[in-house]
Amino acid sequence: MRMFRSLALGALTAALALPALAADYVQAPGSSLAFAGKYQGETFAGTFPGFRTTVSFDPADLASGKLAVTIPVATATTQNADYDTEMRGDAFFDASKFAQATYTATGFRDLGNGQYAADGTLELRGVRKPVTLTFTWTNGARPLLSGRATVRRLDFGVGGGEWADTGTIPNEIAVSTRVYLTPAP
Repeated sequence: MRMFRSLALGALTAALALPALAADYVQAPGSSLAFAGKYQGETFAGTFPGFRTTVSFDPADLASGKLAVTIPVATATTQNADYDTEMRGDAFFDASKFAQATYTATGFRDLGNGQYAADGTLELRGVRKPVTLTFTWTNGARPLLSGRATVRRLDFGVGGGEWADTGTIPNEIAVSTRVYLTPAP
């Protein structure tokens, strides 16, 4: 019995000494990445079908967290053919030259009340700028990362030239995401 207790105590001590390991996840079906803004005072909204997300998240070890999102900009759609053609063209996403955008973050911050922040980098049209994603994390069989960010489009050259007038299209575009996750293989 004494030997069993010693082995059990040794195993427990070893387990407690291990650092917390973040769980690795990949995006699951049902996820969405959306954007919204205004054009001449009218609200428009769209999505990026085909985006892909990987996350490493442990609320007990936020510093080791990671987030990577790949966004195929040619899939951006508002369900309005005129908007979509213009948006994918040279003045906006220039999808023929810059096929994808990426967002990466290493480490997260606890904002309290179940809110977190990822201070990451968005690369869009060959320009890299910091963008903060604030999000909530819901545990479960299918964890959910639900977040929001604001992207200043002109910082990335999106909507330049005749479209640079912020009276026509404001500079700030709202981005929202709901990413359902599954453990990485």
